[in-house]
Amino acid sequence: MRIGIVCYPTFGGSGVLATELGKALANEGHAVHFITYRQPVRLNEFNANIFYHEVRVPEYPLFEYPPYELALSSTLVDVIIKYDLDLLHVHYAIPHASAAYMAKQIVKEKTGRDVPFITTLHGTDITLVGKDKTYEPVVTFSINQSDAITAVSNNLREETYKYFNIKKDIQVIYNFVDIQRFDKKPIDAFKKAVAPKGEKIMVHASNFRKVKRVCDVVRIFAKVQSEVPCKLLMVGDGPERPVCEEAINKLGLENEVRFMGKQEQMEEILAISDLFVLPSEYESFGLAALEAMAAHVPVLSSNAGGLPEVNIEGKTGYLFNVGDVDTAAEKATLLLGNDDLLNQFKENAYQQALSFNINNIIPIYEKLYNKFCRCNCPEDE
Repeated sequence: MRIGIVCYPTFGGSGVLATELGKALANEGHAVHFITYRQPVRLNEFNANIFYHEVRVPEYPLFEYPPYELALSSTLVDVIIKYDLDLLHVHYAIPHASAAYMAKQIVKEKTGRDVPFITTLHGTDITLVGKDKTYEPVVTFSINQSDAITAVSNNLREETYKYFNIKKDIQVIYNFVDIQRFDKKPIDAFKKAVAPKGEKIMVHASNFRKVKRVCDVVRIFAKVQSEVPCKLLMVGDGPERPVCEEAINKLGLENEVRFMGKQEQMEEILAISDLFVLPSEYESFGLAALEAMAAHVPVLSSNAGGLPEVNIEGKTGYLFNVGDVDTAAEKATLLLGNDDLLNQFKENAYQQALSFNINNIIPIYEKLYNKFCRCNCPEDE
């Protein structure tokens, strides 16, 4: 198949999932065309079946805000016609679903072809941005015009039906992880540099936006660190980082916490970690938590959104109510203070991750594509 993938090229979950999906499809022999405004951060290897098309947005003094959606639609039309794409798979509804709909109509007018597009909902496109009255009518319309709709968790599916008048079925296809990539042995020198006295290592990774509640990570760590010798790695960057750094300084923990910045090779950091902390206000799924589990790292997370579908209480880690720092710290202290329990949770986390292995999920997407693809390929091919 010839598949067009539209996504944001950033470190966020939707961009990561879309890129990893495209790479896996290319490895299966499909021709995959990425269409976005910058090369996706995880599109970092050569594959003869992968193509990248940059969306260029002309700047004119008349436009206070450059019309990216129009530029994207025009680029989609060009790529569909030039490369004879079979279908589009757009990740994150805003503005990708509406751009795909517009491109579909233009291609139909130009060539008579009805090019299907599949929309995958990822989270804030529904729970935060999409609910804004400014965008809601367009989001609802473009989702309903999609030939197929998928969501990355049951929770997100329910939230979408709750807040939008969606008239079509939404198929849940979970996020996935490349087990082989994250199942790595720790680099001893790296671990000793971070924890020279054998301290336990807690880690958090996100875009440091308000919804991630990064200051809760610091508060939890401060309480745990007073009971169990440990270090904290903060991976990523974003608007809440200065507030987080200020909180660390006030608590006198600047020598116990390292800010790692944005990292593409998370597997090396996770390999030396003992506990992944994700206290988010909301997560549609929690891809970062799943990647931690694939690296044998148990997860301490809030019970918000789709996180309980990934992190199993008392087995792969622990859950707590949003903002309940005391309970979170108690559970983390219990786990990090008991090596036998910690080792059991590490194995449990890995076994849970296996059920989300990329090899289990990719065939589900291929089966969905085949429903709409002109080639109408047999499901076992």
